[in-house]
Amino acid sequence: MMDLIEQKAAARKAAFARRKEAFANAGPGQSAHLSEVLAGYRGVPLAGYMPIRTEISPLAAMAEAAAHGPVGVPVIQAEATPLEFSRWEPDGALKAGPFGAQVPVVDDYFDPEIVIVPLVGFDLSGGRLGYGGGFYDRTLERLRARRATLAIGFAFDAQEAAGLPLEATDQPLDMIITESRVIEFSCP
Repeated sequence: MMDLIEQKAAARKAAFARRKEAFANAGPGQSAHLSEVLAGYRGVPLAGYMPIRTEISPLAAMAEAAAHGPVGVPVIQAEATPLEFSRWEPDGALKAGPFGAQVPVVDDYFDPEIVIVPLVGFDLSGGRLGYGGGFYDRTLERLRARRATLAIGFAFDAQEAAGLPLEATDQPLDMIITESRVIEFSCP
């Protein structure tokens, strides 16, 4: 198992470096393709995320979606547990949450049917390399056990990698959206 842990650490390090460069060189309209895809799901409960560090920002697309239905952001409850999603509004009051991400001041939890997933790296078979805490894997597993849930990875093109080291517990993405393209793998 140490071998896989080392492989994931090396893959994360390389992906973080590519993401940092992509973030530094990013232009406007990064979430245009995300907005286009979400327009086909108006009113469907969805969850995005509050970008931290060099993550690509879904906020413009989330704000558009919030005009048509509930939009939430992840709130970490405890280590090694699924995330909960609290309702977010574009100009709503926020407070600091765990790991530096902002969360709504008032908890208003719901289950989304679409989850926009932040990531460190992705491959062209729907594999996702996250931060290593397993929060999204546990969350997607729980949500998918309840109902069809569309998992959309949102990333810079530069975060693509071949042959990511993945585990059986890693939940696949249904789609990857980058600043330049939409890649579909399956539909829920």
